[in-house]
Amino acid sequence: MLVDIILYLLQLIQQLYAQNCFLIKLLCRYVPLKQWAHEDSMSPKYQKFKIDELPLFLNVEPWDYRDFMAYLRWRYRDDFKPIKPIKRRSECDIDEDCKCPRCNAPSIYLYKNNGSKGQLMCKVCDTRFSPEESRHTSIKLRCPHCLNTLVPKKDRKHFIVHKCVNPKCPYYVKNLRKVDKKDLKEDYGKNKYKLHYIYREFTLDFFKMDLNSLPKNASSLRFSKFDANVMGLCLTMHVNLHMSLRQTKYALKELYNINISHQQVANYCKTAAICIKPLVDNYDYGDTNIMTADETYIKIRGVKAFIWFIMNPKNRSIIGYRVSTERDVGACILAMRMAFRHFTKLPKDFRFIADGYSAYILAAQQFLREYGNDFKFKITQVIGLTNDDEVSKEWRPYKQMIERLNRTYKASYRITNGFDNVDGANYDLALWVAYYNFLRPHEFNRYKVLNEIEMLKGADNMPGKWQLLIFLGQQTILNLQRGEAESCS
Repeated sequence: MLVDIILYLLQLIQQLYAQNCFLIKLLCRYVPLKQWAHEDSMSPKYQKFKIDELPLFLNVEPWDYRDFMAYLRWRYRDDFKPIKPIKRRSECDIDEDCKCPRCNAPSIYLYKNNGSKGQLMCKVCDTRFSPEESRHTSIKLRCPHCLNTLVPKKDRKHFIVHKCVNPKCPYYVKNLRKVDKKDLKEDYGKNKYKLHYIYREFTLDFFKMDLNSLPKNASSLRFSKFDANVMGLCLTMHVNLHMSLRQTKYALKELYNINISHQQVANYCKTAAICIKPLVDNYDYGDTNIMTADETYIKIRGVKAFIWFIMNPKNRSIIGYRVSTERDVGACILAMRMAFRHFTKLPKDFRFIADGYSAYILAAQQFLREYGNDFKFKITQVIGLTNDDEVSKEWRPYKQMIERLNRTYKASYRITNGFDNVDGANYDLALWVAYYNFLRPHEFNRYKVLNEIEMLKGADNMPGKWQLLIFLGQQTILNLQRGEAESCS
């Protein structure tokens, strides 16, 4: 009797366990558990910060109107009615050299579709276009949800905003259901939300831009009054010791009786930056499956500019950086290209950690479009200052690393009181990154440099190390000119 009771209870426990497993799977599949703490994040009010997936690209092959007429003659034979030129009721002012961008039909088959507003229509293929600004291309963009052709709505500086205007689009209908009914009753109430599918087509190809661009108007290394040691002293005081140009001038006068102007110190720094920057950019910092990125602001002539950093958390090296006058996706792409320079394919478990700024998601989308699945990755967004969700709890330390890097750079930048131009910000950043990666001792690495170069170990002092870095940079430039850009490690 007792054995039967025990078997019954065991069977009952197994049934309850199976039911619990089913309920847990149901909750995990249909209920966003991670969003319970921030239920507002699913609100349609935050849709404007969402980046939609890539559209469908339809490649339309060009063809000739004469081939089309020949096909009609073959297809319909006896019932064929040729497409005749347009009979004008009045004198036409369409240029004789104007042709249809799709089928290459001459002006005799073109007529004005909207009167005097400038739009023409082809009688052969029914293509509408403007002869002055034709947006007709061989590639058509379609909405991935309803397959409707996207309409260009806004023309910005570096991109064109395409929009799906289909009122029956499933994406639009789904978002419309989430909108507060009070806003729907108001005039233009729907404009508070992002409801339609939107795609940004970049008109500037950031993947063909030169990453090795350097500041101009620097002084040469042919010393007339001073020597390379004085140049090394200037770099040590200005970069390593965070002294301003005038403080460096004063220290050299008081310590070594070297009478040098602050402008000459600036020229030495710019020259060193031109030589060292290719070494810093092309150095192989090792493989990694984690990268973390962030941006911070500086001042150029009193106006905000931005510095983008990408770090390798494994060895704390800066592997990507960029100065930009605008906080846009272009600078983000260029910084990512620098960080991915030595990658032919991203690791399967690759993680890119950033904040909630949408530029990183847009940049990842453009990498996928440009290089395919070899560079397909998602952005792990660590948002806020507190660990209110599981993602923040797990990846917060990596975000704190890049935030600490920003504060470290700001400490050296503060002495400048801003820069006079973008070139000044560029060479100052290049020198500081070289110092951070190759010359600065780090507590993380037991007060050793992050990346040891064998040649620098033979230098007895810091000015000598700067001179050797300049020499290695010159060798890197020669290799780049010969097409032999290799790792300098």
